[in-house]
Amino acid sequence: MTKNLKHFLILSLIGISVFGQVVNETNPPDYIKSITIKGNTPESQLPIIRLGEDIVLEFDALNGNEDDFYYKIQHFNYDWTPSRLSKVEYLQGFDNQRIVNYENSFNSYQIYSHYKLRIPNNQTRRLLKTGNYMISIYDDYDEMVFSRKFMVYQEQANVGVAIKRSRDVRHINQKQSVDISISPRNFNFNNPKQTVKALIIQNNNLNTAISGLEPLYTVGNELIYRYDVESSFWAGNEYLFLDTKDPRVANAATRYIDLKDLYHNYLYADLVRATRAYTYNPDINGNFVITAIDADDPSIEADYIWVHFYLDHPEFLDDKNIHIYGNFNNYLVEEATKMTYSEESGFFEGKMLLKQGFYNYKYVEVDSEGNLNEGAISGNFDQTENNYKVLVYYRDLGGRYDEIIGVGEGSSINISN
Repeated sequence: MTKNLKHFLILSLIGISVFGQVVNETNPPDYIKSITIKGNTPESQLPIIRLGEDIVLEFDALNGNEDDFYYKIQHFNYDWTPSRLSKVEYLQGFDNQRIVNYENSFNSYQIYSHYKLRIPNNQTRRLLKTGNYMISIYDDYDEMVFSRKFMVYQEQANVGVAIKRSRDVRHINQKQSVDISISPRNFNFNNPKQTVKALIIQNNNLNTAISGLEPLYTVGNELIYRYDVESSFWAGNEYLFLDTKDPRVANAATRYIDLKDLYHNYLYADLVRATRAYTYNPDINGNFVITAIDADDPSIEADYIWVHFYLDHPEFLDDKNIHIYGNFNNYLVEEATKMTYSEESGFFEGKMLLKQGFYNYKYVEVDSEGNLNEGAISGNFDQTENNYKVLVYYRDLGGRYDEIIGVGEGSSINISN
């Protein structure tokens, strides 16, 4: 084998490994807070936008340096491996541009700079393809600060979503099952078991999404997914909430408030709900909204508050930890969300620095191997109102990337047997 041929084979293998690598989101450092990325929804949630719609990313930097940040956009396959499209094929204009829209906080105890990026803009004029995307934020040294996923779709298929009680009798009162029907518009699927892929997302949380399901059967040109076990989710419980729109006023969830260097908001102790009867409580399915009373622009006028959480739970956990969980930090389990037992109060305690607003949260158990149990403390009840979204991906024979050709949505408020 010649030397040049050896080099060619090595480079080819490197290219294959790069293209085949699954990419995960990068979590931000401590000084980056309140990351929201959304389309046309009032609260921050997993952004799933139509091709041609705007997407808005906002975040705060609490270091007071007025740093420069840059953004890059990359296109991905269904399984979050980089697609083989070149940038000019999925992006009209340029990325790797500085975020020029930022303002400093006004009349707040915590100093911060608020950054806002809207796409399209003068540099990044248009996204050209549907599919999975990642937007990554870099600093002046071209080091990644954090990244977030979003999805772009075009309606080329009808997606029906029906929420059913579990057909598995072992968990009939604890799980919810998602039935799907997919029918293309103005075209026919080629070999759908290989070319069509469905992703089922509960409450905008990609960590618990179900993928890899094939249609069980077809009726004409309609694909039917009606599984007994494979498409079922733990039903969970309604999220708890906290409201800090006015840091000076205690509400139903707040015991008392104290002003130190910043406001401190001390919540009432929450109870373990897994052993209690289900009680309906309206929520926003784990999401959050940045808002403040008497503020013309909450993005720069809302302050940061130390929120103190308390959970009435036995001390002994058999090598498990308790974490505060929700979309406020992209469902991340980290040291900042960990609770510790206090001998003095008899509660598990935790605190988080959160911007004024309305937040959903719950408590979860995480074992020593990182396995997360959402229902250990909150419980699982088939009556729980959950939101479900189904994304349909399609790569025709000979196609070079996975399109998103349809989105369906359903709520378990209409659950049936």
